[in-house]
Amino acid sequence: MVKAADREKNPAGSSVWLERRAARTGGGPAGLDRDRIVAASVRMLDQDGLAKLSMRRLAAELGVTAMSLYWYVDTKDDIIEYAIDTVYGEVDLELVAAGSDWRERLRTLALQYRRMLVRHPWMSPCAGQYLNIGPNAIAVGAKIQETIRATGLPVGRQPSAMSAVFQFVYGYGTIESQFGRRAVEAGMDADDFYGESIKAFRDDPAFMETLEPMADLLEERATHGSVSDIWDRDFAFALDLLVAGIEAMVAREAPGT
Repeated sequence: MVKAADREKNPAGSSVWLERRAARTGGGPAGLDRDRIVAASVRMLDQDGLAKLSMRRLAAELGVTAMSLYWYVDTKDDIIEYAIDTVYGEVDLELVAAGSDWRERLRTLALQYRRMLVRHPWMSPCAGQYLNIGPNAIAVGAKIQETIRATGLPVGRQPSAMSAVFQFVYGYGTIESQFGRRAVEAGMDADDFYGESIKAFRDDPAFMETLEPMADLLEERATHGSVSDIWDRDFAFALDLLVAGIEAMVAREAPGT
């Protein structure tokens, strides 16, 4: 596993997936294995977030001593890397592959990725902190690349198209997930939390005066329907814009254009 000191010496290139660790002799604690540790860590991260994950609390959740965990992992970072790759495994690549063309596959990939981020609000803050090179993350990345390649964009333009789509999805899923977590922390459902948030400034005449240029948009937001409907509608249309943009760029980049 990756030692804490190794991460400090080489923070950009440290990963549990690059470690070549010699097998430990003997047997580990009875009833414990890495899969069980990682499953428990995902549950705890979903419930309490990154800040509250610790080896001590994880051991208590599993009913073992903290030292028992070190048979399988060396640091909390190891556990987080395994947890990240586990939730990447929730992206249904078979469903993606069943799409009739690159557009349908791209939309399915984007929706699957967004839903994964929303289910696991701790996931998006981790994306830039770790290399994301576990087997499930690599499989998702390969499917993204394969789908973008099928658009017909020149190879030099494909990374930009991937960034346009999936950095949008990352940002959208991050905001949606954090909104949902904030509502839970406030003891409210998403619709009530949204309504109270809008009401907080719509009831302030001085504040609304500064927002007058946006009055029609605010009215549309406040009257459209449930928060989930708004999230879904806006996401679908934004994705349509990106797909149309890719189509336009494919035509523009075509030889002889």
